[in-house]
Amino acid sequence: MEINLPAIVAEVTAAFYRYEAALVSNDTAVLDELFWHDERTVRLGAGENLYGIGEIRAFRASRPAAGLMRQLRKTTIVTFGEDYAVCSTEFTREGSEKTGRQQQTWVRLPDGWRIVAAQVSLMS
Repeated sequence: MEINLPAIVAEVTAAFYRYEAALVSNDTAVLDELFWHDERTVRLGAGENLYGIGEIRAFRASRPAAGLMRQLRKTTIVTFGEDYAVCSTEFTREGSEKTGRQQQTWVRLPDGWRIVAAQVSLMS
């Protein structure tokens, strides 16, 4: 297995930053597109545990659109072969000193790169 093939890293990096842009602009259509549409998809957050695309969609639909801007740091993207990647980053939200961490597992599916598992936590 080859780790961090440059073309694959570029693909996943583009998908990750597309997700990030959709997150801070509350573009729920793109956020929905980038998650695997399956009941086995998991998103664990600072205040929620979501199992399946239905729960993830409902969370996104009810989430306030304000206060989503954030600053990323220590973003790391590692690809394994041509179809699997892990993206990790720290962030701080605008107006807050709390540090958050986010990790996503991405898999190349027939319709493109999709998040199959995500975890968000607030550390301080």
